[in-house]
Amino acid sequence: MSARTRTTREPGELFGPRATLFADMLSVGLATAVACLPLVTVPAAFSTACAVLRGVREDRPATAGRYLTLLRQRLRTGDLAAGAVVLAGVLLLAADLALAGAGLPGARLFAVAVGVIGACAAVVGLRACARPESLTDWPAAVRTAARDAVRDPGGSGLVLLALVAAVLCGWMLLPLAFLAPGPLALALTSVDVRLESM
Repeated sequence: MSARTRTTREPGELFGPRATLFADMLSVGLATAVACLPLVTVPAAFSTACAVLRGVREDRPATAGRYLTLLRQRLRTGDLAAGAVVLAGVLLLAADLALAGAGLPGARLFAVAVGVIGACAAVVGLRACARPESLTDWPAAVRTAARDAVRDPGGSGLVLLALVAAVLCGWMLLPLAFLAPGPLALALTSVDVRLESM
């Protein structure tokens, strides 16, 4: 939030601005979950959610309506290609883990290597979604995110923890899976903004 953003309640207002941001984050998260259902739209959906939540710093509204307007403007070939790459990567990771579970020699070491590679790819991909460049240029966003992941290991750990928390919430209680993208997008945006201010 910017320095000029108010932090106190207006007369007659039931909740303060932080509760409003929380509610907006959940509505953006729900819209993101719905937008992710075709699977190839996952990177564009998360990138748009991060852009909408980043706009709060410039006093722009973080609403599901603004989210859907921005998402409609940017679903282009590059975004769908990024989604296809992510989907292919997830399928390759699942196939590798299935091979490791088949009892082949060295399967444990192979499973650990696949897990580490998958975690690193997830961190770079999620950090790329939080980058402003992802709205127009995915390769530049991925390059910057890879540099940031190495340069800021603490932030990369936070991204990984946010992803694990989102997955666990969805696994423990299925309806939470439709709200988890909001807090995850807010965490990604916060890590990126934190790095800019360092």
